[in-house]
Amino acid sequence: MQAITSKITKALPVGSEIATCDNSGAKIVRIFTIMGRKTTKGRVPAGGVGDLVMVSVKRGRPDMRKQVFFAVIVRQKKEYRRADGIRIKFEDNAAVILKDDKGNPKGTIFKGAIAKEVCDKWPGIAKIASIVV
Repeated sequence: MQAITSKITKALPVGSEIATCDNSGAKIVRIFTIMGRKTTKGRVPAGGVGDLVMVSVKRGRPDMRKQVFFAVIVRQKKEYRRADGIRIKFEDNAAVILKDDKGNPKGTIFKGAIAKEVCDKWPGIAKIASIVV
């Protein structure tokens, strides 16, 4: 896991329900904590592209429902600015389910584009990603 150069707008607060873009068996997950995020008292922590989050599966295979997993946010609708000055946003919010907190994905195929910042930060996801934007 490496640091990323751009400042990503944190657009997905705790409690957000987002889709997964892999074939792990989960369809919709709810973010319940953002790993490594410290905020002011009373402020709801939020995550953005490339952040490690803990999620609970809301919709998916029956054996995965109500289970807790680590995930990485790979797309967000809210635009953010890259270090070279361009702004990028995606069509939807999406995450990838992980086996562990080291960054090994549970699924073997990713549907849709993956942000470049995620591939720089998480090499395990970069190996499987077919479309990197």
